[in-house]
Amino acid sequence: MKQLFDLENWARKEHFNFFNQFEEPFFGVAVEIDCNIAYHKCKKEGIGFFLYYLHQALASANTVENFRLRIEDGQIYLYDQVNASAVINRTDNTFGFSYIDYLSDLEEFQSAANKEIEQVRNSTGLNLEGNGANVIHISAMPFLKFTSLSHARSFSFKDSCPKISFGKMTEIDGRKSMPISIHINHALADGYHVSLFVEEFQRRMNQI
Repeated sequence: MKQLFDLENWARKEHFNFFNQFEEPFFGVAVEIDCNIAYHKCKKEGIGFFLYYLHQALASANTVENFRLRIEDGQIYLYDQVNASAVINRTDNTFGFSYIDYLSDLEEFQSAANKEIEQVRNSTGLNLEGNGANVIHISAMPFLKFTSLSHARSFSFKDSCPKISFGKMTEIDGRKSMPISIHINHALADGYHVSLFVEEFQRRMNQI
């Protein structure tokens, strides 16, 4: 479900009008996330680490209103919930896009996500069907530790979906961490809103 957002009374109205004219309105940051507690929790409880941090990322994004805003036909809409369009790697080193609903219950989320992942892994091509505006584009590159990241973009396509990418987990002095890149449309959000997401995500990753 979505509702028309009140642009006229938004404190960021001028910011929206300014950045919405840009050919490339997205900005991005890459930060390091401490995942030591989360990783050991998953190992202890037999939880898949990818789906665990994906669940925490979606939960965090849904707490920040700006991550649920989308530009459609020149207007802003606020979605009640955003889900994941996640890249799923295959054994032949290709990938396909999945559509994974956010469910607050972790076990239910994992069950539904695993079915979707299995379907994508047993398919070919990109699987472009089924992805709407109420998604966050998710990718994981567990083979690369990055310090910055850019995305392929079609400037003729007015995209307003945030993009979150996760990199290779490494360990230094007994602490595990991984890079995460967040790109978001500057017409809809600023660095402050990205920081809210990062803080919430780190808080959730630190839960015992």
